[in-house]
Formats: sequence, C-alpha cells, structure tokens
Amino acid sequence: MITENQAGVIEFLGAPSTHGVATVDRVETHSSIVFLAGERAYKLKRAVRFDYLDFSTPDLRHTLCDAEVRLNRRTAPGLYRGVVAVTRQADGSCALGGDGRAVDWVVVMNRFAQEALFDRLARAGTLGIELMPQLASAIAGFHASAERRPDHGGIAGMRWVIDGNAAGFTEFGGTWLHRPSAQRTTRDARRELARRADLLERRRTAGFVRQCHGDLHLRNIVLLDGTATLFDGIEFNDEISCTDVLYDLAFLLMDLWRRTLPRHANVVWNRYMLEAADFDGIPLLPLFLSCRAAVRAKTTATALAVGASAGRHPDMQRGAGAYLRMAEKLLHPPAPCLVAVGGLSGAGKSTLAASIAPSLGAVPGALLLRSDEIRKRLCGVQFSQRLGPEGYTARVSDRVYAHMAEHAAVALRAGHSVIADAVHSRQSDRRAIEQVATGAGAAFIGLWLDAPEPVRTARASARRADVSDADAAIVRGQRAEDTPDEGWRRLDASASSCAVLSSAIAHVRERDAGTLNDAAREVR
Repeated sequence: MITENQAGVIEFLGAPSTHGVATVDRVETHSSIVFLAGERAYKLKRAVRFDYLDFSTPDLRHTLCDAEVRLNRRTAPGLYRGVVAVTRQADGSCALGGDGRAVDWVVVMNRFAQEALFDRLARAGTLGIELMPQLASAIAGFHASAERRPDHGGIAGMRWVIDGNAAGFTEFGGTWLHRPSAQRTTRDARRELARRADLLERRRTAGFVRQCHGDLHLRNIVLLDGTATLFDGIEFNDEISCTDVLYDLAFLLMDLWRRTLPRHANVVWNRYMLEAADFDGIPLLPLFLSCRAAVRAKTTATALAVGASAGRHPDMQRGAGAYLRMAEKLLHPPAPCLVAVGGLSGAGKSTLAASIAPSLGAVPGALLLRSDEIRKRLCGVQFSQRLGPEGYTARVSDRVYAHMAEHAAVALRAGHSVIADAVHSRQSDRRAIEQVATGAGAAFIGLWLDAPEPVRTARASARRADVSDADAAIVRGQRAEDTPDEGWRRLDASASSCAVLSSAIAHVRERDAGTLNDAAREVR
C-alpha cells in the first residue's frame, strides 16, 4: 500500500533542470523509480508497505538506502556512489544534497547502458556462453566471503518461502494460474521440505546460510568493462537475502533454464561447483529450483491481479503458467545416470562431455567431473599452470580417479546425473567408475572415443588456455593399456563434434531415455 505522497519529489527528480541535462529517462517498478540522467542514476524508493517490504517513512527509506549501498558494494563497488538527501529548501523548492530539511533519499549510481543487462543480452540472443564461467566464479567468490547468518535459513527459511508462495497462489492466482497445479506444487514442495529438513538444518549450522544477493536473476547482472557484475541485491528483508548459498544460485540457474539457455545454466552450475565444491547441497537443488520458479509464478500472478496494463496480460499470463508448470516439474526430476567419457588425449572427450551435460538428468544438467581439473586441484595449482612429471605419477592418478569416484557417488545418491571425463585407459579405472553407478543404483553408460593419432595431435596442438597439459608430444607417446570393455560404446571421434554428440545422445536414448531432460530436444 502507498503510505505517502511523493509527487513533488518525483517531479523534481524527473526534471531535466535538476540534473543539467536535456532528458531524464525512468525505470519503474512497484517499489522504486530510477531516474537516468547523464552519467548518473538516482534510485528513489517508493513510499509503500507490503508484507515483505517496508519503505513507508523517510527514516526507513534512508536506512535502507544506506543498506543498499553497503551490501551492493560487495559485488559492484564501482557502480554505487552513495546516498544523497532530497532536501526542502527555505523557499520551498527541492534540492539534491542541499542545506534544507531532508524529505527523502536516493541511491546514486553510475549509469550504464541498459543493453548491457544480461536479460537484455539473453533476449537479443547475444549473451555469450564464454561469460558464464566468469559469472559463476564471481558468485562463488561472493558467497565464500559473505557474512554467515545462521539466524536465518534452514527449514524455517524454506517453509517461509513455500507458505508465502501458497498464500500468493490462493490470494492472487485463482484467475491466472491452474489451481490444481498450484495445489500439487505446494503439496510436493512441503513433502520435499520434510524429506530434506535435516540437511537444511545441518547446512544452516555449518555456515552455508549467508547474507546473499537474494534476487540473483539475469536482470540484476550487467556487463561492466567486460566483467559480469552483480547488483541490486535485496537490502529490505533478511528473510529473502539471508539464505542458503545454493538457493541464491538457484534463481540464476532457473532463470537461464526458463529462457531456454540450458548450456549457459549447465556451465554456471559446473563452474560454481568446481569453485565451491558444495557437493553436500546437491540433494536440495530440485526444491530450491522449484521454489524459485514458484516465486516467479506467484509474483507474476500478483502483478496481474493488482493491475498490470491490459496490453501485457496475455504475455504475463503465459509466463505465470509456464513458471508454475516448471515449478511442479522440477520437483520430479528424471532418474540419475553416470556417463563415463573415455579415450586418449585429443580425442575430444571434454568437448563431448560439456555438450552432453545440459541434456542429462535433473535441471541444470549433469555434474561434470573432469580429471584434468581434479588433478590441478589436488596438486594445488591454477588450472592454467602446467604440471611437471610429478603431477602425473601413478600415485597422483590413483588419487584423481578416487576423488572423481567419490564426488560422483555423492551426486548420484543425491539423484543427480554425472559425467566422468577422463582417459580411463586402465581397465581398473573403467570398472571402478562403473561400480560407482552400480553402488548408487544408477544407470551406467560408457562412451569411448576413437580417433587416429594425427587427428588427436592436431587437436592437442590447437588448444589454447585449456586445463589439459596434453600436447602433441604427449599424444604421440600415449597408448591405451587395454581395449575398452564391450559394455562401452565406441564412437568415431574423427567425425565432426555435432556428429559425435548426436551419436552419443542416441546411445543414451537407447540405454535409458528417462535420464534425458528437455534440453535433449535441442540435439538433432
């Protein structure tokens, strides 16, 4: 509800003369108005109060403007300039930072081109997948340094989300959402919450609930100076922002998947897991993703109910329905499986593994375990740093394969599919990874890539900035110790990457079609 008339302040901030410019553009939401003037952006919080947000008085708005700058400088220090008062001067006029009485407050930011927002880039089809590893690393680093908040999150935090969604479905969704689907989604989310209660509480007490972003979707990420930058995090409600780090990440993963960018989502997921190694949280992903989709279904239905413009109704209603269907489906993921991709260096294992991963198992696709990355981690070096012979002893290799098996087992038991990308030249290694799937009760699919030595040598020579240390000399000296078992499907890896991918997906379909998700439809 609106608690105060801000018409005079809004008129002042929207006047070009206030800023010494020719035009002032606006970006409006239900809770704020951003005035874009020259090189600056001025964000005014509306005088409103909702059940989850209170901007009802100037003092509250001042406090929350300060909090917004403080919290968002964690990820975008160069974007947030500070907080400035809108003052009432002696003659009755308004001023920015004048010597009169403060009547309101604005957050001052450096302006950026709206076309640099990630949701705009996604809509235009220009959101480069090469930005996703950088984005995931930024989020992982942010989460690692964020303040621990064990006073929030856990089972109570997720119950608050589910109950809020249910209340919104009841109050606002009757006309715009399929009521039986909304009821099933709420019922199934509560069942999953009860099933994961102990894990949620363990993570809360162990420090995985932190002062996160809280609203981590594509519209709140911008490309600044070539860097993916998070901004506009939640400052007004700790129930929203103080949450499990994987629930924070889940908003972005869900948003990418909803926009039919499964490869982007899978790259973010796997780079985040590589950086954070948060395997313990994997069982929570279906619940977290579903709740994020349900929140969007609820908020879209709410916007329709409280008076969105008639021209937007059809698109918004379709969007609300799609989010609700997604929320329901995410709680019932396909069966997990383990795909092992083997072959000598240069055969194209990592290219195939990364291409298959989005199509495999639960959203956002398979967990990708790459032996080269595990090896560098175990040796304590950067992925770009080349290892010497000491990094490739039999003892180190045994540790690499053991770690791969351990992480794969955790993910499979959590219901999440895995791709194990390694040479797998020894029969013992192939049998060990197959036993991981058997032990977890998951399907196993082994793919062996065959390619002539000249092809593999050329590919190894062409690598740039790759985690693999295999060069042409290593490829020429490499031989398989024995022939892969009959249970492994041999693929001609000298063909194009698209042809190899199609063959691999076809084999997965033959073995167990239930392991594939909607992203598999993109593979022809």
